[in-house]
Amino acid sequence: MPSDISLHFSQPLWLLALVMPLGVWLWLRLTVPRHDTARYRAYADAHLLPQLLGLQSEQGRGRYRRFVLWTLLWTLLVLALAGPRWDYRDIQLFRPGSDLVVLLDLSRSMDVADVSPSRLARARQEIEDLIGQNRQARIGLIAFATLPHVVAPLTEDAHALRQQLPALSTDLVQLQGSRLPEALLRAQQMLAGQPDDSSRHLLLISDGDFGLSPGEQALKELRLNNIRLHVLGIGSPEGGPVPGPNGVPLRDGQGEAVISRLDEAALQQLAEQGGGIYRRADYRASDTADILQRIGQDARAEVVAQQKTRVWNERFYLPLFLLMLLLLPRFRRHHRQQEARR
Repeated sequence: MPSDISLHFSQPLWLLALVMPLGVWLWLRLTVPRHDTARYRAYADAHLLPQLLGLQSEQGRGRYRRFVLWTLLWTLLVLALAGPRWDYRDIQLFRPGSDLVVLLDLSRSMDVADVSPSRLARARQEIEDLIGQNRQARIGLIAFATLPHVVAPLTEDAHALRQQLPALSTDLVQLQGSRLPEALLRAQQMLAGQPDDSSRHLLLISDGDFGLSPGEQALKELRLNNIRLHVLGIGSPEGGPVPGPNGVPLRDGQGEAVISRLDEAALQQLAEQGGGIYRRADYRASDTADILQRIGQDARAEVVAQQKTRVWNERFYLPLFLLMLLLLPRFRRHHRQQEARR
């Protein structure tokens, strides 16, 4: 609920830096040359001393004008660093009721460009959509080809998951192939440490071009552990040539280009046997929304009793914006001076 709008600082210790202008002012006072002493008056009248010593009254006033401007800029900078904020909301905390492990196929066939810009790029976008729409599940990520690799453990930190996505590439895999059984086993091990009252789900993102498909026993183990397997198909039934490491299409023993096609029938069968749903990836977000909706049906999210988190509206950008406005004319003046010297 919205609360009062009293001013609050996230880093109040920065406010101690506001005393620095006082030290600068004392230094300016102590370093002003004394030209009204008896020794100087022995050489010239008092009204001629500024010209004799090169101290024009206009220069003195300019010195203090610069000090006032610097003090204002310094104050705005310190206020921005201190993090002013007001307005907050107290949000009730929930414990996610579902755990979802995403299994991303990184075999060479995922570089096929039968969907734009490539199957792997589309898969990364689907994971991005999944993270953005998710509200009820902890998400983990496993990338697999011949061997599975844990990219991110089960987490509620969407930002941490997003940071991993751009680095996912088929070049990360040294041994090519697509062995799904090992990836399923690794995902089960990851889910084994989660609370017993959470619903457990796997999401396979692949084109179905497996070198070794899971057997009935592996899928039976999933069911025994109350783990549902959902599948998101990437690619098209028409397929396309599989590019090699140098971008040249791979060729078989007869010299023909290796063509990889979306094996939709095999993926649908996997989802059916795993107790989940199958969707083919497209440009819309409805495919991931359907999967999350299915996951949400089994979720048992709980309110964490007496625990809320306070979310402040940060306002550090206001003094920072004023600081930039004040600095902009000085940058332009410096630029003109540089141009005049050339």
